[in-house]
Amino acid sequence: MNSMDWIREFPGAITVCDTDGKILEMNDASIEFYTKDGGKELIGKNLLDCHPEPSFSKLKTMLENSLSNIYTEEENGQNKLIYETPWYQDGQPAGLVEFILPLPIDGAHIVKE
Repeated sequence: MNSMDWIREFPGAITVCDTDGKILEMNDASIEFYTKDGGKELIGKNLLDCHPEPSFSKLKTMLENSLSNIYTEEENGQNKLIYETPWYQDGQPAGLVEFILPLPIDGAHIVKE
């Protein structure tokens, strides 16, 4: 087993792009999540082409400046954590990785002291 095989079947969507926005990798959950947009056929395409304004400009700025964007959203009764952040290779920005993690609609929020 390859040590990275766990990513393929991880229940959250994982999408990886390079510094130009070219989609390099998608796990199974990402392919399913983006089925309406092309699913696996998105690999090799530029994610900027998939986003209208203002998302286009925000993503472009994130790619150019190695910035993160983290938020939650609710759609069709499902909460999701969206975590978009730079990834690095040999200490240099190599692109962005997006994690989309399903959250329970009535999930607990715990504050630790």
